[in-house]
Amino acid sequence: MRTTLDIPDGLLAAAQRACGARTKTMTVVMALQQLVNAAKIEQLRDLRGKVRLDVDLKTLRGERVAGTWPARHR
Repeated sequence: MRTTLDIPDGLLAAAQRACGARTKTMTVVMALQQLVNAAKIEQLRDLRGKVRLDVDLKTLRGERVAGTWPARHR
């Protein structure tokens, strides 16, 4: 999508150097992706302590439990 933006030259140049982007478009895309990723991480952090997980660590790791082997070891 083509969009016209008024971005301060110094800010765009600093962002381009900081992320190592070759083009202005790549700089803006990388910055927007970083913003979206940060928001997703924050949403996950907000869930901390609110989600109850009832899992068995040995089963998740595929370790031997109660004398049986997980299916992949049979």
